[in-house]
Amino acid sequence: MAGAVIELAGVSKHYGAVAALDGAALSVGEGEFVALVGGSGSGKTTLLKTINRLVNPDAGQVRVGGQDVGASAPHELRRRIGYVFQEVGLFPHLSVAENIAVTPKLLGWDKARIAERVEALLDLVALPREVGARSPAALSGGQRQRVGVARALAAEPKLMLMDEPFGALDPIIRDALGGDYRALHDRLGLTTVMVTHDIAEAVLLADRIVVLDHGRILADGAPADLLAEASDPIVRALLEAPKRQAERLRQRLGASS
Repeated sequence: MAGAVIELAGVSKHYGAVAALDGAALSVGEGEFVALVGGSGSGKTTLLKTINRLVNPDAGQVRVGGQDVGASAPHELRRRIGYVFQEVGLFPHLSVAENIAVTPKLLGWDKARIAERVEALLDLVALPREVGARSPAALSGGQRQRVGVARALAAEPKLMLMDEPFGALDPIIRDALGGDYRALHDRLGLTTVMVTHDIAEAVLLADRIVVLDHGRILADGAPADLLAEASDPIVRALLEAPKRQAERLRQRLGASS
């Protein structure tokens, strides 16, 4: 696709006899928010990790910004890509500010620029600036995840990869943080690829949903289009799950009123 930020062509990855990815092809354009969905073992996380070379495919090609990801060292590639995952992975011996500053320090930014960036990012993810002096252990789960987003954005990447970023949070915080991230995505002009098991989250946040099963991409399109047109039973079952849940909830609430 013209102007594609991410391109996967014929990407396969096997773990023993199991195909985690089987000839996957995907293009993601600048500014898009794409959700990868599917059951456990469908290949979502493996696909995501091929983009920043946390997984090296057995076959096929992965390009970011028009360049083969294998053309540069993994650490150089990853410094240009934000990465947020469920466990957050903040360094416990560093303060919040020091955690956010990790990549800018590696890139050789001066202290004044780093301090300014840390303050701006705390504002951006709606955390008080005094949080910067605290240790990660002193924060709530939602606050730690906000710090994880800030750290991923620290070096001003235009591409963000997210692996179940809000999955460990309670429903209210998860919904609020998801909405806040989508607003950041739009405001900063990011390109985002997110893995999620929550189909409702995918429908509410993403421009496109990519459905995987056993390493193959079964469907790819706007949520409303997929629901209207999907004939594959796996795709329909996934996309109709939020509607079924909403209907059961309506019935339960109606029965108790």
